[in-house]
Amino acid sequence: MIQLYGIPNCDTVKKARKWLDANGIDYAFHDYKKEGAEASKLKGWIDEKGVEVILNKRGTTYRKLSDAEKADAEDGNKAVALLVQHTSMIKRPVVEHPQGVLVGFKEDEWSAVLS
Repeated sequence: MIQLYGIPNCDTVKKARKWLDANGIDYAFHDYKKEGAEASKLKGWIDEKGVEVILNKRGTTYRKLSDAEKADAEDGNKAVALLVQHTSMIKRPVVEHPQGVLVGFKEDEWSAVLS
């Protein structure tokens, strides 16, 4: 079983969940808004994928940060603390699967890895 991380009302997460269901792929869903985000998970994702992949800079939460906080967000270790505090800045969805981590929903990539 894979682990899907995200926010239930996010359109991209909804598309990802619909795709998983349609393809008969079992998953457990972790809701950042209700369950938060573990620093150790975030660090692992950043180590594997890079902060630029995990950090969502397009959302309003990121845009509201001070310049100093934005500068800190570029540093992997400091980014973890910001992402724990502001879970909406984590790019969605994140999927942990036996071969690694997928970030964002790209149907072709998911089909190649999860099907």
